[in-house]
Amino acid sequence: MANENEEKVLEEAKQPEVVNPAVEPEEDRFQYKKEDVSDEKGLVKADANYTAENIQVLEGLEAVRKRPGMYIATTAAAGLHHLVWEIVDNAIDEALAGYCDDIQVYIEPDNSITVSDNGRGIPVDIVAKSGLSGVETAYTILHAGGKFGEGGGYKVSGGLHGVGASVVNALSTLCEVTVKKAGGIHYVKFVDGGKIVEHLKKIGDCGPNEHGTMVHFKPDAEIFTETTIYNYETIRNHLRQMAFLNGGVKITLTDKRPETPVSETFQFNGGIREYVSFINQGKDIINQDVIYCRGAEEVTLLDGVTKEIIYAEISLQWTTYYNNDGVYSFCNNISTKEGGTHVEGFNIALNKAINAYARQFKLLEEKENNFTTEDCREGLTCVISIKHPNPQYEGQTKTKLGNSEVRKIVSTIVSEHFRQFLLEHPDQAKAIVTKVRSAAKGRVAAQAAREATRKNAGSITTLPGKLADCSSRIPEECELYIVEGNSAGGSAKVGRDRKTQAILPLRGKILNVEKATEERIFKNAEIGNMITAIGAGIRDEFNVEKIRYHKIVIMTDADVDGDHIRILLLTFFYRFMKPLIDGGYVYIAQPPLYKIEYKGQAYYAYNDEQLEQLKKGLQLKPGYPFQRYKGLGEMDAQQLWETTMDPAARKMIRITVDDAAMADKAFTDLMGDDVEPRRDFIIKNAKFVKNLDI
Repeated sequence: MANENEEKVLEEAKQPEVVNPAVEPEEDRFQYKKEDVSDEKGLVKADANYTAENIQVLEGLEAVRKRPGMYIATTAAAGLHHLVWEIVDNAIDEALAGYCDDIQVYIEPDNSITVSDNGRGIPVDIVAKSGLSGVETAYTILHAGGKFGEGGGYKVSGGLHGVGASVVNALSTLCEVTVKKAGGIHYVKFVDGGKIVEHLKKIGDCGPNEHGTMVHFKPDAEIFTETTIYNYETIRNHLRQMAFLNGGVKITLTDKRPETPVSETFQFNGGIREYVSFINQGKDIINQDVIYCRGAEEVTLLDGVTKEIIYAEISLQWTTYYNNDGVYSFCNNISTKEGGTHVEGFNIALNKAINAYARQFKLLEEKENNFTTEDCREGLTCVISIKHPNPQYEGQTKTKLGNSEVRKIVSTIVSEHFRQFLLEHPDQAKAIVTKVRSAAKGRVAAQAAREATRKNAGSITTLPGKLADCSSRIPEECELYIVEGNSAGGSAKVGRDRKTQAILPLRGKILNVEKATEERIFKNAEIGNMITAIGAGIRDEFNVEKIRYHKIVIMTDADVDGDHIRILLLTFFYRFMKPLIDGGYVYIAQPPLYKIEYKGQAYYAYNDEQLEQLKKGLQLKPGYPFQRYKGLGEMDAQQLWETTMDPAARKMIRITVDDAAMADKAFTDLMGDDVEPRRDFIIKNAKFVKNLDI
């Protein structure tokens, strides 16, 4: 979890729709032809003769600098890192085309980035429509590249489809491109948002088997005003995901900023099978073998002429956990967080296969109802990855796949391979069905507990942890402070803005939902208070449009217990109200740690560094007294308002998640049954711990 303006953590790649397995998709207007998938790269391999003729120009760069948000969404930390993703995506596209298996990424000492690959190399000959070399055309003209239509240099690709390289160039003060191709080394340099210093020129010779592209760029501080400092963990997590999704490709990240450079290499020959195993580390496994399904089909589209080959691979494994949001979907390496037709096809096949097997082997009696898709997905970790030459997304964010032909393709592939696995591994199949049956029973019990929670909604003020609501009924201006302890809760109630700020004190630590059944969760009073106060339901019934507050603020002490309560609350929100985090509605309050009284004025510091700066700025003598707050309860109402709750002066961290799979793993490591991942985390992060109260 990190500041929105710094690191955003643990995407995902998914919030899939659950479809009715009884409803058959209407796919008759498409014709299918099965393809051999023994060589995935061969299916999507593009023409080896990648020349300037493959570069197609659609439009010209100042627009990017004027409205960068249209191209990279934000100029905060997420946008800064997006520049890296775009250049890496170009290298990955070369891997998808079958010509690259080694990618090197360097964070330079000055926070510039270098990305090199051993692909075919960007074309260096002249593009007729632009009059420039292929390199200059791709880096200076929007919508120019080898990824469009007939004759393109790629059959499948991710990224911004032809604007990635030029956008990176437009938002950089320096961009250098070096290409090894056809026995020559070619170089071009751009400055100040894409201005060509000198046209592409040959600067040397290389061997006939040497080829590839190296890009070095430095983001423009005038564009990225909040930060130009790259976060190693963010880049590492993204590159590791790319290596999982592209089995066999070696990706190396080197950070040159420390005195001793740090380097990690990611290469997973098992691809998404290893990805599922990685996500499930620390969890109790139901089926020891990761189930793997893959296939490809040639599709003739509506015009009756156009034929496309669509490749799909799916890996799945069940654990003993109680969540059912462990499906992570991708199209051309792009996370489809909202799911789409590939997830719908998976849901259909999963549900049918499990119910058919259970009935065939008398694990589900005739009088019993079928298991639901929700039952089948409880405890499931699944990665769905498809490669599509012409993906269609709903909306501009590429988070939900809309190609209708994909639904049947994925459903067919999963049905064939998953049913075969169940028949060939009866012990594991029985364990899976037992898990699903347990989920079905838990669903019924949880539903009863939910109904009880709804009935108690009107009496929330009599329950432990009394809600002091705000008077406004406009959610956009309302804030709910979830406060640790009655003492701090009392100060918060007195000091708050009663119109817009509601206070819900907690009595101790809430239940760890990572290890509890749903039935037990819904019977927990503190959790019931939060569900009722927020007012939008939970899990599949959660409706973010019904939330009563657009800021849910966790306010705990700055000590070990406070940290624990924060992670318990975040785990609950992530598992049961994930749209709250996806929408950026969850915040962490930042109360000060120190107070200095000097000449009748109160000064506050939020960490040790600020304390030292404050002492220096006030020119205090050594030993000058200051107050160290050990808890929120030590502040009176006025202090709490001035330092932590006043919108004009407070500091808060917005919680967001970019990589859902990494977030899932992080919560499992921190809150699961396995001690070892928690121990490793503590050891790794011990050097960052300050102000430890023992």
